[in-house]
Amino acid sequence: MKVTFPHMGNQYVATKVMLEELGVDTVIAPQCSHNTLDIGTKHSPESICLPLKVNIGNLMESVKYGADTVVFSGSCGPCRFGYYSILEKEILKELGHDMEFILFDPPQGDYKTFINRIYKLAQTRNPYKILRALGKGVQVLYQVDALDAAAHYKRPRQKTIGEVDIYYDKFHQEVRNVCGYKETSQLIKEIKESIMNIEEDPSREVLKVGIVGEIYTIIEPFVNLNVERKLGEMGVEIEKSLKISHWLTEHLFLNPLKLTSEGKTRKAAKPYLRTMIGGHARETIGYTVRYARRKFDGVIQIYPLTCMPEIVAQSILPTVEKDYNIPYLCLIVDEMTGEAGYTTRLEAFIDLLRRRKERQESEELLLRC
Repeated sequence: MKVTFPHMGNQYVATKVMLEELGVDTVIAPQCSHNTLDIGTKHSPESICLPLKVNIGNLMESVKYGADTVVFSGSCGPCRFGYYSILEKEILKELGHDMEFILFDPPQGDYKTFINRIYKLAQTRNPYKILRALGKGVQVLYQVDALDAAAHYKRPRQKTIGEVDIYYDKFHQEVRNVCGYKETSQLIKEIKESIMNIEEDPSREVLKVGIVGEIYTIIEPFVNLNVERKLGEMGVEIEKSLKISHWLTEHLFLNPLKLTSEGKTRKAAKPYLRTMIGGHARETIGYTVRYARRKFDGVIQIYPLTCMPEIVAQSILPTVEKDYNIPYLCLIVDEMTGEAGYTTRLEAFIDLLRRRKERQESEELLLRC
């Protein structure tokens, strides 16, 4: 059994470590690229959402390296993501690749099936070995998200534009050549320290922008056209509403103990969206409100074309923008999205935020005088 999985930002690093700690033979797909998207678009239904097309491309590229098993997270509720594993399996089968899917969807009471899938993937029934590997993977997940946070902080403050991403790209090149928790954790630590030691420009005016929307497009840099790098080089520090480590904390650890902080987000969204309609629409609304209350300079929503939950959220956000006086930009991506136009819209939005902030600071200064 040679196991692979689709990319989703830095998630592959944690999954790689977990499988290596279990001794499972793993195939890591090449980083998402235009070639990945071309392959996925060619073999996917035209109207399906962009994440599935990229997933198909990832899996097709992994097949070339001998992958025969896919580990995939499932879903429940009114979102097409719940059908991804079924559709992807059928597409691959039609292409002559009868790959086995090990699906980890919410158990909903059927814990026996869920546990048997864990045993199948781990190739062992030793609970200590499984829990130890899971723990190592979770630790690495938090570490790579902390590395991301360091990059988000430093990019708008770095004295030499692009220096952060020299180290960040180095990490993604080298992490494929290390094995297991110890080596991966040490590499993350070294790269994070290098990033935090980058010289800052104290005269740089830094804006703070929240990124909301569909989780895959927020997290996967190829799909969002490297929005965090673009904004960082424009002098913007970003905060993403959704991270895999946060999702894991909320749903796997805190939710069973009823300590989840999601209630704050749901409460913030309640005047505009009272119920769960699928995807992360409620989080999109709730986090926009929370970012406004925290005095962020603006909010950017990113989602794939035809994503129903985010379309609903998009129709509501102009009202939130008006109620909380926070500028809002919506970016919709698909395989036809042009980078030049995308970047121009970002630049125009950031220029608007800077002028707005300068005007507010001038008005506050006049009031003090």
